Amino acid sequence: MFVRTERLFLRPAWPEDAEDVYGALGDYEDRPGVTVEPWPRTRRELQRFIQQPRDPRLPHFFMYLRSADGPELVGGIAFGRIGEDVEMGYWVRPRYRGKGYATEAIRAALKQARSLGHPRVFAKHFADAPGSASVLERLGFHELSDDHSRSVIDHDDDQPVRVYLVELERRASQQIAAIAEAMEA
Repeated sequence: MFVRTERLFLRPAWPEDAEDVYGALGDYEDRPGVTVEPWPRTRRELQRFIQQPRDPRLPHFFMYLRSADGPELVGGIAFGRIGEDVEMGYWVRPRYRGKGYATEAIRAALKQARSLGHPRVFAKHFADAPGSASVLERLGFHELSDDHSRSVIDHDDDQPVRVYLVELERRASQQIAAIAEAMEA
């Protein structure tokens, strides 16, 4: 599954991406924070991660900036299942933060989630990441919890996180109603 946005190309990882991704994650600061599955720590784990079969209803994308100089890895976004629920995790490399890439990618990924039949999507972020809160809230997520300490995948200790939810079916219904109302006016 591939998604194009105004500035980004979201696509699954390919085996030839391994060195680019590993290089991007070599610096601890670039490592994903809250993810939907354990993040690979070695080149071998990354190769297995890239090559493992995926549930087509739970896509994993790498975000690439489309530029004249060639694609640049911006970050990643993925969906995973937590019990019966669907959770979204994302990460953006530090040098690309604050430029709207997360908002652009999440908006596109949520459209995919809606088209795949997911009625709602959960997301969480570390409590000390207010930028993530702004991104999620801008896209219609609302906070369910405040500073709850939860064990987070890929971290050895409990970290305070905030949990968010967006209702995709309700948002679609609200948009359809607004369009119908505008057409009647």
